[in-house]
Amino acid sequence: MTTARIDHAVSSGTFSLDGETHQVDNNIWVVGDDAECVVIDAPHSVDDIMAVVGDRKVKAILLTHAHDDHSRVAPALRDRVVAPIMLHPDDKPLWELTHTDELWDLDLADGTEIAVAGTTLRVLHTPGHAPGAVCFYAPELGCVFTGDTLFQGGPGATGRSFSDEDLIVASIRAQLFALPDDTVVHTGHGDDTSVAAEKAALG
Repeated sequence: MTTARIDHAVSSGTFSLDGETHQVDNNIWVVGDDAECVVIDAPHSVDDIMAVVGDRKVKAILLTHAHDDHSRVAPALRDRVVAPIMLHPDDKPLWELTHTDELWDLDLADGTEIAVAGTTLRVLHTPGHAPGAVCFYAPELGCVFTGDTLFQGGPGATGRSFSDEDLIVASIRAQLFALPDDTVVHTGHGDDTSVAAEKAALG
């Protein structure tokens, strides 16, 4: 039986790529119980993340992709909680834009499963917003954490380096629209949505 729950906070900071910098608010998602958890993305502030984690054991830091507003404090968080950073290796070029002298710890791949608090997160590789973009599907919790792949209102942005509009739409159709319609979509920025709502919107 799963004891897992989802805790959430918002952290504010900047996103920089291709010579542009923007102010952004990022969702912080933590999945676990009173004893252990995993952190999904490490945006702007270790303290913001730790306010959600509390005194729980962090089993892993799971990155949906390596844009700086999702990965910037991952190494500092790793030092604080002594947990591995997990990232899809196709995002190495983006990771290296922010982290020039250190790497993540474990590679994610499509189908990788991460167990925490009696539940399982399954990795869905969804390239397009970034080459190594992934989503984390939690069937027992009825939700998927999509990072910047799918938002309320459609696919994530694809106008910058290392992104591909046709590929992100194909990824969403193949991976996310195959999930149950009532699956809640927890996004990297902004409000939740559902697979059914986005399926209807994208057509």
